[in-house]
Amino acid sequence: MGGTIAGRTAGAMPGMDIAEERSWQNFLEASLRLYGTLNKKLSEQHKLSLVDVRLLEILSRSDTGSARMGDLAEQLLSLPSRVTRQIRRLEAAGLVEREASPDDGRGVLAGITERGRALVDESLATYGEAVREYFLGPLTRPQMSALGENCRRISADLKTKSPARFGRA
Repeated sequence: MGGTIAGRTAGAMPGMDIAEERSWQNFLEASLRLYGTLNKKLSEQHKLSLVDVRLLEILSRSDTGSARMGDLAEQLLSLPSRVTRQIRRLEAAGLVEREASPDDGRGVLAGITERGRALVDESLATYGEAVREYFLGPLTRPQMSALGENCRRISADLKTKSPARFGRA
């Protein structure tokens, strides 16, 4: 440590004071623990990862029950190659199926199957209960609102600072 940053005590992380570093570390630890906890619960109960549930949810909520692979990558903030591997796994489990896009022969659509719909409904119930217990449970209503608003601000700022879409090259 040591030193100051504009009158503040510098933290161990370059460019941050102690309060900023503590805030960041608390957020990072909480988000990683929450992600890990939700992932473990969904995996144990439904054999799905949190990202699998999110992908199936996107498909189940779409008007057609399908989406272009690139759009899925963008919505999941993931790389197209990672989504392709994920879709292959879910396809092998009978939860999704791929087909050529009727609008564009080069594009590929992923569509949710009936088995996928049934499993996503079950897993979303588990997911909702876990979010209530582990994320919302420790917070008061005002704390929940403040956290939600602060996360929205961070996300909006990140969108403006990275003009290239994450899922597309």
